[in-house]
Amino acid sequence: MPKLNSYTYGPADGPEVLAVHGMTGHGARWAHLAERHLADVRVLAPDLVGHGRSPWTPPWDIDAQVDGLSELIDAHARGPVVVVGHSYGGALAVHLAKSHPEKVRGLLLLDPAIELDPSDLLEVAGLTAKFPDYTDAEEAKSEKLNGAWADVDPALLDQEVEDHLVDADEGRVAWRISTPAIVSSWGELARPLVVPPADLPTILVQAMRVQPPYVGDKFKAALSDRLGDNLTVLEFDCDHMVAQAKPAEVAELVRRLL
Repeated sequence: MPKLNSYTYGPADGPEVLAVHGMTGHGARWAHLAERHLADVRVLAPDLVGHGRSPWTPPWDIDAQVDGLSELIDAHARGPVVVVGHSYGGALAVHLAKSHPEKVRGLLLLDPAIELDPSDLLEVAGLTAKFPDYTDAEEAKSEKLNGAWADVDPALLDQEVEDHLVDADEGRVAWRISTPAIVSSWGELARPLVVPPADLPTILVQAMRVQPPYVGDKFKAALSDRLGDNLTVLEFDCDHMVAQAKPAEVAELVRRLL
């Protein structure tokens, strides 16, 4: 498994968190949360395969992503970590905890995308393939402002553009992602749900402005049945980018698990 590119924030001896971004994202997206709200915490924030500066070559499935995250923990963490996963990263966090329970001490799932409707995923994968880039940075920003980033501080979106938008063919721009990897990975979100070990402290945050919701009743029921009192379910009045829209609240939840 090729090594993932990763960003590290906070002191080397701080309590350790693995922060896993969502589809089309990148590890540096966690910088604001880490530097402004968790400055005493050591945050490992990788680019997933097919994203950012990590390898873009396949395989791109959940198993390969989990292997990369597991190897990152082995290489850079002193022991088991709290895993914060957003969207697709939430799905990966659950699979990591199931496959490598000895490496995970707690889960914070931020609007995880798990067992989504296959028809919806077919549509979004098709749109990703058909429209992989933008006329300019303003068009790229507009798409986010009119979508999941609607309630995020505009300065964070400006930073996203600076960190993650690159030149494409014929004078256009695109996010620093592999279109084939993203198209393939959308289908992974249709996989049947899995749940973490029964003794793992887990906090699930549902973003209530996301309609239809990414967090389904079936997943919440499965978590409740498995985890019992080890599960906390919270509803945040925000759109999908939970860590960017509610960084102070997310930091408090990280500290609760630490």
